[in-house]
Amino acid sequence: MPDKFTKKTLSNGLTVMLKEIHTAPLISSWLWYRVGSRNEVPGKTGVSHWVEHMQFKGTPDFPSNVLDKAISREGGVWNAFTYLDFTTYYETMPADKIDLALRLEADRMANSLFDPEEVASERTVVISEREGNENSPMFKLSEATQAAAFRVHAYHHKVIGDMADLENMTRDDLYEHYKSYYAPNNAVMAVAGDFETEKMLERIKELFGEIPAAPSPRQQSRPEPEASGELRLTVEGRGETTFVQACYHFPAASDPDFFPLTVLDSLLAGASNLNMFGGGISNKTSRLYRALVETELTVGMSGGAQATIDPYLYNIVMVIPPERTPEEALTALDAEILRVQEEKVSEAEVSRAVKQARALFAYGSESITNQAFWMGYTEMFADYDWFLTYLDKLAAVTPEDVQRVAQKYLQKKSRVVGTYLPVNEEMPNE
Repeated sequence: MPDKFTKKTLSNGLTVMLKEIHTAPLISSWLWYRVGSRNEVPGKTGVSHWVEHMQFKGTPDFPSNVLDKAISREGGVWNAFTYLDFTTYYETMPADKIDLALRLEADRMANSLFDPEEVASERTVVISEREGNENSPMFKLSEATQAAAFRVHAYHHKVIGDMADLENMTRDDLYEHYKSYYAPNNAVMAVAGDFETEKMLERIKELFGEIPAAPSPRQQSRPEPEASGELRLTVEGRGETTFVQACYHFPAASDPDFFPLTVLDSLLAGASNLNMFGGGISNKTSRLYRALVETELTVGMSGGAQATIDPYLYNIVMVIPPERTPEEALTALDAEILRVQEEKVSEAEVSRAVKQARALFAYGSESITNQAFWMGYTEMFADYDWFLTYLDKLAAVTPEDVQRVAQKYLQKKSRVVGTYLPVNEEMPNE
């Protein structure tokens, strides 16, 4: 018997997606808000992520010191994360305990406190997180390449935000962001697991139905202009390893070209995992692994794309050994890209790339938590039909499609190339 799926919109605008899965006595509930770093402006970068932190600091009915204990005591797990296009909160609980999660999310949708002392304490936490990230060569390099790739669009900055903004934002800035975006008409509730749809829908209406809608947030429309030529940059910092990151502009997930590009990614670098909860699979059969790692031009390489509302980036990262140069690796990368642009890929190789992408998709879709994840996640940039038809769209990709999108998107003239060079001399004031 197929899983029962229901989608409803409450009178206050909350989208509710329910999927009965009776394989285990578990329920996973996800609450998604259409707000992320894409919705931020200079002076308030990082506000979405900071607001996410504040959602764990309590309401009058759920004080912060009881939240984690309450979930854990009932055998549940919970977490949250903020990304480019969304912020989401989830709880996976024993089926007979899910009401706690639903009551919690309904309460903090409307009643989070944003106590000034908690805001000050969390400022220290977020700044420390930012400082920790700055110790990572790849964070420093990817922040520089991302900023260079997006001069206009709000994808310009990292989700964590800029240090200047983290130091200067106020409690009122955070609370205003919360009241603007944390509203039922800007949210999707996705629940999967062992429940009866009618009862679950009625309970969600009881808890969320009286929360008033808010004015629709103003959406920025600042499309990134087309690049006028390749841009190269160098980042220096501590460490022992040289990294090279090549960034190509990649279409939105709703673009039909997303699917042949997904196959191209699998062929070139090994399939990217779109589910942030799933693991990866080996990329040792990919063209770039053979051209870069097996020839010892690099000691490692990876490629990655994400499903986003607006066009984002396809990143190829190469780890350069001491005896090699970044230019040697780039030359080999360019040769492989040129080969796929000029020579049509065989049916067998496309079939293998599709199979790898399908396998990774399947691995990240099988659990109850993942099923609930996909329902809400796809609503952020498309709709649930995107998930349901994903495998069919991959299977329809042809060698001609792969060659066409390689020619269209993997152009040197529109990419950003960043190099991280380790420099370990003592600084003057140390």
